[in-house]
Amino acid sequence: MIREYLKLARSFNSFLTGISPVMGAIAMGKFELYHLFLLFLIGFFGHTYGFVLNDILDYKIDKLNQELIDRPLISGTISIKKAWIFAIFSMVISFLLAIVLSFITKMYFPLIILIFSALVITVYDIISKKYPLMDIFSSSAVFLLILYGATTVSDNLFNVTTLAWIVCLLGWIQVFFMQLVPGGLKDIKNDYEAGANTAALKFGVRVTKGNLLRVPLSYRIVAYITQIVNIFFVFLPFLIIFNHRPINYIIWILLCLVGFLMLFVSYRFLNMKYFERGKMRKLLGSHFSINFSLVPIMLMALNPWTIIIILFPPIGFIFSNLILHGTFFQPKTM
Repeated sequence: MIREYLKLARSFNSFLTGISPVMGAIAMGKFELYHLFLLFLIGFFGHTYGFVLNDILDYKIDKLNQELIDRPLISGTISIKKAWIFAIFSMVISFLLAIVLSFITKMYFPLIILIFSALVITVYDIISKKYPLMDIFSSSAVFLLILYGATTVSDNLFNVTTLAWIVCLLGWIQVFFMQLVPGGLKDIKNDYEAGANTAALKFGVRVTKGNLLRVPLSYRIVAYITQIVNIFFVFLPFLIIFNHRPINYIIWILLCLVGFLMLFVSYRFLNMKYFERGKMRKLLGSHFSINFSLVPIMLMALNPWTIIIILFPPIGFIFSNLILHGTFFQPKTM
């Protein structure tokens, strides 16, 4: 049964959300392990709340898609009532840990930011399939989660550094892209048949006769522009914040390599001839790891050991898939 609850929590990418507030704190120069670990747990349980609630509210749409039969609510291994209890329990644990951290740091303002993050992700779960471009809300929830991590160091928005604001913005851009493009494409067939109202459908993405995938030029342009903006903001701190040091050359090379790989995987996504959800899951898994690694590589300019953080989401992604689904890069509940 624990295995089913881990599936429901979408544990394959929970490490990414868990790391989000950690990135905010690191951007503020915080490196104490106890502080960062508590932030990770707060993000982890916040992630669980958001995804479980999403599955509950999207149940009627998701049950029409046979490819999602491995999701616990669709297979019936977990009831809707138990899913509600699990979601509320996760949210409570996240806030209890946040309160503990506030007592330790004597900073209580960050709790307000965390509350707003939870409210925004709740709104997203409620309206995500009803209106286009609602990915703005999920992106904003992550933005606030990163900002929460930053304010646990400063306790004041005015003291949040320029670097931390850039990291918040990067989190927003990355999540927006992941939801708009890979997320929109992998669900396009089911969303269209269920009458959902997503951005991908509004742009005219369709699965036509013979399972052909039609991706309009306008949709591709938005996808590429979003990622180019992402890469620009990753390099921006080196122009306005970081001092010129030899290690920066290594960081630039790594960022260029990762940026190229990110665009290449996007190209694969956007130019698929046929709708193959399994293949899309694999590409999404690859993009998930590549996209995330940009910020930790950039933060190496603060502390070279930050690069270790890159390992956690991919390791969590792979082990979660192996244990729960028997695959490396293809989570069946995605």
